[in-house]
Amino acid sequence: MSGRISALPRVLRTISTIAAAASTVVLGASTSTGRDGSARVPLAGARPLRLHGTVEPVRSHPVTAPRLTGTNVGQLVIVRLARPGSLVRRGELLVEFDRQAQSKAARDRRAEYEDVVAQIDKKRAEQLTARAHDEAELQQAENAVKRAELDMLGNELVAKIVAEKNALALEEARAKLAQLRKTFDLKRRSEAADLRILEIQRDRAQNAWRHADENADRMRIVSPIDGLVVLKPTWKNGTMGEVQEGEEVRSGLPLLDVVDASAMRVRARVNQADIERVRVGLPARITLDSYPSRSFEGRLEQLSPVGATSTLSNRVRTFVALFSIDGTDPHLVPDLAAAVDVAPEDRMAARRP
Repeated sequence: MSGRISALPRVLRTISTIAAAASTVVLGASTSTGRDGSARVPLAGARPLRLHGTVEPVRSHPVTAPRLTGTNVGQLVIVRLARPGSLVRRGELLVEFDRQAQSKAARDRRAEYEDVVAQIDKKRAEQLTARAHDEAELQQAENAVKRAELDMLGNELVAKIVAEKNALALEEARAKLAQLRKTFDLKRRSEAADLRILEIQRDRAQNAWRHADENADRMRIVSPIDGLVVLKPTWKNGTMGEVQEGEEVRSGLPLLDVVDASAMRVRARVNQADIERVRVGLPARITLDSYPSRSFEGRLEQLSPVGATSTLSNRVRTFVALFSIDGTDPHLVPDLAAAVDVAPEDRMAARRP
């Protein structure tokens, strides 16, 4: 019995040595040394962060129903529409509307313009004729004044009554010439005003004709970029649905988007409680809810500096985060729900020795 008691201290020392070694291993695995030599340990709560968002294109071009100018522009009826989900090249047709009303309006505006131009030509010819007649009459009045002045030169050699007649004839000729000159100027001003009115009508008709031609050209919309056709849902008949061929739409209605499928991203929201755990540049793994077997690598590219309040409480704020997606895949289409797993920043807290 005494031998067993004497061996007990050695057993206790052995257990203490093993425990110290185990604690050293654990501490070495969970600590690191900073640049200043101090021991550092990760902050509590550095667990993976899962966010939820939607897939969206980095570059896209919206297409809306054209806004027509002028009056009596007619209806916008879709006659041709690109198939949703199809790939289009730059310059290929996206949507075409019935252009009969716009073409007819353009022809009518052109006829009105040509009619006013003909009126201007006729008015100018009439004014040239009237001007020539007035100039001839004015020249006759000037000649009459000159004759009367010549008659006045011989008043000393003729009878007094003849001299008085010559003086009255000169005064009358000069009055008539002055009146004709004044009337001549007034007629020219009136003719210029009449011609200007017709020219204004011509310019208005020309603008209406140009607008009608532009409206006809807007009936055909082509793609400005290479991309994927994505139809936008719109409110019709009490439900949300996509536009179709044969339907009438209003001006300015969003119809579709042409998205560049070579560059997609995920827009997600980060709760204010987790904002300290993320920063721009962190890697992420993105999984599509519709295709769980598809996963993509990415990283946090943008993080809004100001949070937005929620509709439920103005105390809870969320921050918009944009994650890039590496590579391309035909399953990456806009508006798909996606889960984003972010590896939080490895933040270390300094432990003083």
